[in-house]
Amino acid sequence: MNKQRLKAKFIKYFLQSCGSLSIIIVLLIFLFLFKEAIPFIGDPGLGDLFHNIWNPVSFQKEEFGIVPLVTGSILVTLLATVIAIPFGIIGAVYISEVASPREREFLKPFIEILAGIPSVVLGFFGLIVIAPLIKQLFNLNTGLTALTGAVLLAFMAIPTIMSISEDAIKSVPSIYKEASLALGASKLETIWKVVVPAALSGIVASVMLGMGRVVGETMTVMMVTGNAPVISMNPFTSVRTMTATIAAEMGEVTIGSNHYMALFWVGIVLLLMTFALNMISFRVLKKYGMIDK
Repeated sequence: MNKQRLKAKFIKYFLQSCGSLSIIIVLLIFLFLFKEAIPFIGDPGLGDLFHNIWNPVSFQKEEFGIVPLVTGSILVTLLATVIAIPFGIIGAVYISEVASPREREFLKPFIEILAGIPSVVLGFFGLIVIAPLIKQLFNLNTGLTALTGAVLLAFMAIPTIMSISEDAIKSVPSIYKEASLALGASKLETIWKVVVPAALSGIVASVMLGMGRVVGETMTVMMVTGNAPVISMNPFTSVRTMTATIAAEMGEVTIGSNHYMALFWVGIVLLLMTFALNMISFRVLKKYGMIDK
């Protein structure tokens, strides 16, 4: 009995330590970012971050406005989410409720393999195939646009949304479907009016996880969005995201310079946006009963 109690206490304290360590690591990341970025407050000042121009290497006057980077990230994320949600959910419904067992055995592993494709490979595919296609299809000057980045990011998010949504739909008790069919509903009506609403909590979780994948993606958007730091909500224009800016410029910037500190402020804003998205996800999941209140 004493051994069992000791074992239970050990497991309890081990799990508490792991949870506490995760919180400490996140706090240390925040502290490191603020430590490197705080001198920017004195000179040139936080007001420069709210300008509409990002041109940190100008010989006349350095511009550190992150507004174009924020709008670029928001535009690409929203477009990718809008594209990914219908494809992901409809695909999950097909695999779980319509496909034959043989189709399901093939499609399920194939979709999970798609989730593991490196982002640089998708970026290269976007440069060679998607960008020229969008340029020709919409008669644009260049195919390196926000829409191109959104299409590729949606392709990255769809496997996550589809896989988790399919698991959520499969977990709906069969008695729900049997009752609906017994009342005279068709199979299609049963799927969309009974099964999908019953699995809504898992579907919402899959969408939130897919959005989290999209927000933090770097290499793909850096390769195909054109990297133009302009304020625009037009999907057919070139934009630049916060992640692409950090990846492209941090390796060559002078440590301790205003440019260096401005990039850390970009990282702080990105981290705050990700944190806000996680909090929204938590509240949504709590509302739908997937997390205990």
